[in-house]
Amino acid sequence: MGPEQRRFRADTLLGEEPLEIQLNGAAYTVTMRTPGDDVDLALGLLHSEAVISTAEDTVTAKHCTDSDLNVLDVTLRVTAPPPRTGFTVSSACGACGTSSLDALWEYLTPRLRYEIASDPVSVEVPVLTGVPEKLRAAQRTFSRTGGSHGAALFTSDGDLLCVREDVGRHNAVDKVIGWALREGRLPLNGNLLAVSGRVGAEIVQKAAMAGIPVLAAISAPSTLAVDLAQRWGMTLAGFVRDGRCNVYSGFDRIADDVTT
Repeated sequence: MGPEQRRFRADTLLGEEPLEIQLNGAAYTVTMRTPGDDVDLALGLLHSEAVISTAEDTVTAKHCTDSDLNVLDVTLRVTAPPPRTGFTVSSACGACGTSSLDALWEYLTPRLRYEIASDPVSVEVPVLTGVPEKLRAAQRTFSRTGGSHGAALFTSDGDLLCVREDVGRHNAVDKVIGWALREGRLPLNGNLLAVSGRVGAEIVQKAAMAGIPVLAAISAPSTLAVDLAQRWGMTLAGFVRDGRCNVYSGFDRIADDVTT
């Protein structure tokens, strides 16, 4: 490319900054996130890690103004747990202390608060295949930067309830769940969670902790994500795009024929 072909212009980039989450003034974890909806992020993370179950388990959740760092302190009504030890399943940090799927299953299942397999919700194919377009239309940050992941909560009829974006796909899910917790909507039975990227086991775990029966992803799921969804009785659909999808578990909740 010669100098005559070069063009210089301003570009809008996605924000990414560390956030330290404290419990009762003590450090719990640090996460890299896109600033915004930090309270929802913290509450969703704490719910996913079985620290809290409702908004009433917290007294306050606020940024610390006396620190030069990004710090959000959550004051609990109960004794704060020790610093994070890796309960959340993640391809980034691994499933600490587990050596097999059975061990992981035995570790996670007792921590689930809601029964998913018995959720009678039914989702029609046009609703399921239509949520990616609705999610994309609501992703304002992605429209500006092209760099954010999105997560959105829908009713079984396809009505959008909440959308959140973040540099991390798991953060976007935590922000949605944190919103639902603040709004007193948990468990999220009868609802559908859509995510803009792939689905790993940690996304399935977070959805299961919130009682979400149907999870739809624009991209592919991992093998462990499918295994957990099948065991917990969750409907998991991947490659949801262009009016089609693959259903990997919970096919009985799909109200019409769909490509598998």
